[in-house]
Amino acid sequence: MSDTSSLTSGVAGRYATALFEIANEASTLPAVEADLTALEAALAESGELRELISSPIYTREQQAAVMAELSSQMKIGKEVANTVALMASKRRLFVLPELIAAVKALAADARGEISADVTAAKALTKAQQESLAKALSKNTGKDVTINMSVDKDIIGGLIVKMGSKMIDTSVASKLANLQNAMKEVG
Repeated sequence: MSDTSSLTSGVAGRYATALFEIANEASTLPAVEADLTALEAALAESGELRELISSPIYTREQQAAVMAELSSQMKIGKEVANTVALMASKRRLFVLPELIAAVKALAADARGEISADVTAAKALTKAQQESLAKALSKNTGKDVTINMSVDKDIIGGLIVKMGSKMIDTSVASKLANLQNAMKEVG
C-alpha cells in the first residue's frame, strides 16, 4: 500500500488508489483501464463535458445524472461508474482527468511498466522507438512504453520525460544554453 500511496496524492490520488485496488482485487483492471480510456476520449472530444465536470454552476444532482447517463450510454463498468457517481455526489468531478492518469500510472507500475513521453523534431521510426525503449528499459529496469510526439521547434535531438525525470538533448535547448553562456561572457 505504501508504494501505491507514494505514486498518487491529493483528492484524485485517493480516488485513484481506491479504484485501482478495487479493480486489482476483482481482476478487472484491464476493463477499468479501457473504461477510463473511453472516458478520457469523451473528455477530449466534448467541451461541454469538460465544462460539466469543472463548472460550479451545475448542481451535484445535475452532474450525477449526466455522468450516470454517460456511463450507461458508454457501457462503463460498475467500478468506474460507481467511482464517477461518488465523485459527482462529493463534487469532485473536476479531478477526473487526474484520476484517469493516476489509475493508468498505478496499473502500469503494477505491470512493471513505465511510460516515457518522447518529443522529437520528426517522428521516429518503429525501429528507433524500439531501440530507445530498450535503452530506457536498461536504465530503469522496467518495460518502457513510448508516447511519441513531434515538435519541429526543438530542431533536432530528443526530449524524454519519465515520471519526474527529464532528459533534454534537443538542439534548441543546446542553443539556448550556448546563448546564455555567451551572455555571461560578454
